Amino acid sequence: MPVRPYVSRRALLLGGAAVVAGPFAVLRAGDSSTIPIGDMHAHLFFGISRQPASVRPLGKLMGDGNATLVSWSLVGDQPWIRPSPQGLRQKGAPTPGAATKWFKEELARARKHAEQQKIKIATTPADLDRALNGEAHVVLSVEGASFLDDGIEGLKMAHELGVRHIQLVHFVRNEVGDFQTEPPKHGGLTDFGRKVVEECNRLGILVDLAHCTRAAVDHALTVAKAPLVWSHSSVTKRTRGAAIKIQWMSRQLDFDQAKTIAERGGVVGLWGLRSDVGATVEAYGDRLIEMAGWLGDDHVGFGTDMNALGNSPVSSYGDLRRVVRHLERKLAADRVKKIAIGNYARVLRQVMEQAKA
Repeated sequence: MPVRPYVSRRALLLGGAAVVAGPFAVLRAGDSSTIPIGDMHAHLFFGISRQPASVRPLGKLMGDGNATLVSWSLVGDQPWIRPSPQGLRQKGAPTPGAATKWFKEELARARKHAEQQKIKIATTPADLDRALNGEAHVVLSVEGASFLDDGIEGLKMAHELGVRHIQLVHFVRNEVGDFQTEPPKHGGLTDFGRKVVEECNRLGILVDLAHCTRAAVDHALTVAKAPLVWSHSSVTKRTRGAAIKIQWMSRQLDFDQAKTIAERGGVVGLWGLRSDVGATVEAYGDRLIEMAGWLGDDHVGFGTDMNALGNSPVSSYGDLRRVVRHLERKLAADRVKKIAIGNYARVLRQVMEQAKA
């Protein structure tokens, strides 16, 4: 999520969510774009919308653009953050067990909504194949691993509950490592944080470095045995050490680290922050093309941060479908498919297949 001012609140409890009548891979009549969409970072229960999930159900949201592989990110530190003039900030710290309790409750809500919407949860390479072939799936994800302060055994629990994508840090200090928007406390990843990366690799959980400091990214790259992602924000060629005068720029990934993530087989996602990517779907698409030129077609993708950004040019998967059409006018179809869904599916597959028994 960004660090520019915006109002963010949790949606109301589920109730009477609309039920989608089965898979929804068929696009609107006359739509020539058939490439399905993957998104490395999106929300439903957290964001700018005051609407409950029953009003903005995930099935309709995904179906409007034929999004078939969406990382549905639960916010692991949500009760302990608040909006401020400088963006989201920590307002407290979880007591022992509180973050795990929150995580399990949110995960249960997510699974219930997915079941009501008849959307499958991607946990295996076979699920990824089905998503690539047009069958709707979500990847259960966590933004901010605060629950791991209760013990690394929480990773096994998360995996057993279907989580396949974990972002190490967010806006609340934890024992894993440092994040971009506060002064560092640990000097990067802690020894515990390094063990978290190793255990994620062993279990087959994708490690997401978004929000991590430079030092934390470097430490993760040192210990990781599987590809890593930076799910959302953007890449900057700003001179290292240059003063950051605009708040959201503190959330960008430095070019040299983006290149290293790509060289290790990883993927960098582009968010839909209007002040960064522009006001139109075409501007967003052109920014992706630029990033692909920097990092390679195999190493960029959508990471919209949907439902957590105000006034975004990609506030729905219908908007993202328009981005795909724009890319198709400029790039060959195989290149578009990599950016639109293939790269996220590939890196998930690699992490799953490299997992140790």
